[in-house]
Amino acid sequence: MTFSLPIDAEANALLDRDPLAVLVGLTLDQQITMEKAFTSPYVLAQRLGHEPTAAELADYDPDELIAIFAKPPALHRFPKAMAARVQEVCRVLVDRYDGEAAALWRDVPTGAELYKRIFALPGFGKQKAQIFVALLGKQYGVQPPGWREAAGGYGEADSYRSVADIVDDESLARVRANKKQMKAEARAAKS
Repeated sequence: MTFSLPIDAEANALLDRDPLAVLVGLTLDQQITMEKAFTSPYVLAQRLGHEPTAAELADYDPDELIAIFAKPPALHRFPKAMAARVQEVCRVLVDRYDGEAAALWRDVPTGAELYKRIFALPGFGKQKAQIFVALLGKQYGVQPPGWREAAGGYGEADSYRSVADIVDDESLARVRANKKQMKAEARAAKS
């Protein structure tokens, strides 16, 4: 399936052809807009002058990678922490998956195993792992048996709860409205 997030066409094209870009985008997708998170892999490739490999990012000089992340406009609002996080994720890919992001999900026998592999990545808690399982299933066609269950509510068809459901401006608006409602409900429950 072709990515059609509401971001630049070049950034979507990179997500289409490079599984590492998808993983980096989801790694960065916290405390910034989804558009920023999933455009940043493209900006990173531009700054490097090529599409990086996991091995390259894993071995990159940490201070130089932070400088690349921090160059205005920064790739994330916390460039130092997120450069380190991306590097940690890439090191796991090199150590466990021969440096291939797609090997994280290729030939995975069940949704539960897919979730387990993603959950083991640095910075991937339950919610982020479930969102990634849903994103892979809904946008990337990675649908091992039980993937919807492993994704929790994010795996439901037309749930509009995360980036997994965003394919255009309308679906983006529905996801944003749903998140706003969930935050309001959470605030109301606390008071």
